[in-house]
Amino acid sequence: MLLRTLSAWMTCWTLLAVVPLAAAAADTGRAAQAMSAAARALLEATSAGQRPELLRPFTLEARGDWNYTPRSRPGIAFKTMEDAQRQAAQQLLAAALSEPGLVKVQAIIALEIALREIESFGLSRDPENYAIALFGTPDSTSPWGWRIEGHHLSLHFTLADGQVVATLPQFLGANPAQVPRDIANKGPRKGQRALGEEEDRAFALLAALSPAQRQQAIFSARPFGDIVTRNAAQPDPLAPVGVAFSAMDAAQQALLLRIIESQASVAESSLAQQRLERVRAGGLDGIRFGWAGATERGQPHYWRIQGARFLIEWDNSGGNHIHSVWRDFQGDWGRDVLGEHYRRARASSHRH
Repeated sequence: MLLRTLSAWMTCWTLLAVVPLAAAAADTGRAAQAMSAAARALLEATSAGQRPELLRPFTLEARGDWNYTPRSRPGIAFKTMEDAQRQAAQQLLAAALSEPGLVKVQAIIALEIALREIESFGLSRDPENYAIALFGTPDSTSPWGWRIEGHHLSLHFTLADGQVVATLPQFLGANPAQVPRDIANKGPRKGQRALGEEEDRAFALLAALSPAQRQQAIFSARPFGDIVTRNAAQPDPLAPVGVAFSAMDAAQQALLLRIIESQASVAESSLAQQRLERVRAGGLDGIRFGWAGATERGQPHYWRIQGARFLIEWDNSGGNHIHSVWRDFQGDWGRDVLGEHYRRARASSHRH
């Protein structure tokens, strides 16, 4: 067990702390090529009548209108897709996510089946009510993006110049966080936890803090009822609460980095590496880990990890209902990278 822990720590530490800033950035070209091919296949399989639903404008206004509640949303939902569209949509997901990430997403969607049985109004829950939208037209050079969104799931990807330039925001939720009983009709089984790894790692870090550190980490006796940033189009940094990375010992730092890595590893490996490089470039020492609410499992609690460029929030205000999000203060939907792209385009003969 110790050797496995040390191995995981060294892998994460290499990605986040040892790689020099001058090192080459993650090459996301292969993932971008696979996404583009899958998106074009989805577009080609979509009838002329459906295309206006699938194709949305590539603007921050359109992309910033996102949500994690069960509602109708722009794009084409799986329940309206033909077989060829479904196949292309699955290829698009497979290009963007790691194998564990794809399993996690599938587990989150399957929780809609559980809610059908558990809730008194469960018939409104629909595992087919997850929609894919393309923003702009899939192209190897012109910027474009896409997302998959539904209840407790909102994943966003932005591409430009043959690379994936942004993979955020990332919202993952789970209700129930731990399934209370077996669910029929191919539903989840008792005890399943779609986001169990992340939850376990956060509790492990809290337990590893000294009494003085724990007192500093717990900044509120109660959680906030949801993630603080909700579905803001562009969140501002939150109060710098909790324990700083620089005030932790090596073992505690490793635990904190493992939480960050578990959130990043939902994405395909080069995309996860890209995100971790951005975390590292913002500086590790100023990253803070803060906690609110109960410190016992199954009780209402909240935690967040915030660095110079990013914020990860985790809310379990109901004790068995999780909302989690990763935001980039300047880079959601590729704001900063695309700004530079358009500045270069204006200075050349290239036009969009």
